[in-house]
Amino acid sequence: MLNFDDAPVAPAATTNAAGTATGTTMDFTPGTAAAAAAGITSVSVVPGQAAGATGLEEIEFNSRRITVDEKRIINCRADVNQLVPFKYEWAWQKYLDACANHWMPQEISMSRDIALWKDPNGLTDDERMIIKRNLGFFSTADSLVANNLVLAIYRHITNPECRQYLLRQSFEEALHTHAYQYIVESLGLDEGEIFNMYREIPSIHKKDVFQLQFTDELANPDFHTGTPETDQRFLRNLIGYYIIMEGIFFYVGFVQMLSFGRQNKMTGASEQFQYIMRDESMHLNYGVDLINAIKIENPHLWTEEFQNEICALIREGVELEFNYAQDTMPRGVLGLNSQMFSEYLRFIANRRCRQIGLPEQYPGAKNPFPWMSEMIDLKKEKNFFETRVIDYQTGGALSWD
Repeated sequence: MLNFDDAPVAPAATTNAAGTATGTTMDFTPGTAAAAAAGITSVSVVPGQAAGATGLEEIEFNSRRITVDEKRIINCRADVNQLVPFKYEWAWQKYLDACANHWMPQEISMSRDIALWKDPNGLTDDERMIIKRNLGFFSTADSLVANNLVLAIYRHITNPECRQYLLRQSFEEALHTHAYQYIVESLGLDEGEIFNMYREIPSIHKKDVFQLQFTDELANPDFHTGTPETDQRFLRNLIGYYIIMEGIFFYVGFVQMLSFGRQNKMTGASEQFQYIMRDESMHLNYGVDLINAIKIENPHLWTEEFQNEICALIREGVELEFNYAQDTMPRGVLGLNSQMFSEYLRFIANRRCRQIGLPEQYPGAKNPFPWMSEMIDLKKEKNFFETRVIDYQTGGALSWD
C-alpha cells in the first residue's frame, strides 16, 4: 500500500555502498546509526568537484564496464547511459509501479457531471467556484512541474534508474494536464478563463511565482552542480517541488475535489482527481527517497543554516496554500471550512518535515480529514467497467499513415 497522510511515516529507502536497498532513520549526520545502517562510512564526493555526466559525452571505444560503486545520484562521471547494474533499486521499483498504475482520462465518464453542471439548481455558486478555481490552479501547476523535471532536474540527475522514473513522471504530468482539459471540455467551461487563471487570481499567481523561483536558476545553461553551493541549490529545488508543490500545494484542492465525490456530486471529476492524487502520492514518495539518498551521499550539504532555510520555505508554502484555501472557500461548503484547512496544512507540513529529517514546524497539529487515507486505495478495477466510455486504442488498431 502507498504511504499516505495519516499512516506512519515510512523511512526513506536508500542504498548502502554495495547498492543494496535499505531503510534509514531521519538523522543523516555523518557517524550516526543511520549512516552506519546504510553502510555509509565515508563520502567520496569532494566539495568543489566538477559537474557530473549528462549522457551526451563522446562515446569512447573501450571494454571497461560500469560497476555499482561508480553510480551516484548527482555529480557522477560514470556513463549515465548504462541502466544496469542497478544501485538504487527503489527508483527502478517506483518506475515499475508507476507503469502498472497507468490510466487515461477518457476511461472515466463525465456524463453525470455534465448533467449536474448544466442544471441551474445542481450546484451552488460557491461549489462552482471551487471547481473552477481548482481546475485553474492544477491545469498550469502540472505544467510547471513538468517544465521543472524536463528543463531543470533531469539534466542534473546522473543516475539512469532515477532518470527512468523521471521520464515516467514527466508523462504523468502531461496526463494530468490532459485530465483537466478533458474536464474543462466536458463541462463546456471557458478555456481561456481556466487556463489563464494563474495570471488573474492572486492566490494562484502567488503559488506559481513561489514555485518558479526553484526552476529559474537550475534551468540556466550555465548552472552546474559540483560545488556545495550549487548542490544545495539543486537540493532546494527538489524540496521545493516534491515536498512543497506536490506535497503541500496540491492538498487543499485534493480535499475539496474529493469531497464532491463523497457527496455523490461531480463523480467523474472527483474520480479523475482520485487517480491524479494516487500518481502524486507516488511522485512524493519518490522525491522523498531521492532527497534522502542525496543527503546520505553528500552529508556536507545538510547544514544547520540550510535546514533553517528549508523550514522557512515550508512555512511560507503553508501560508500560501492557506490563502488559497480561503480564496477558494470564503464560506463553509461541502462540510468544509477554511479553518479546517489551516489545521490540515500544518499536519501535512509536519509529515513532510519528518520525511526528510527536519523538525516539525507545527507541533500537535491533527488531521481533520482522516477519510483522505481511504482515497489513495482506489482500485482501478472497482469502477472501471462501469465508467469506461471508449475502447482502448491498441497499436494494431491505430492508423500509422
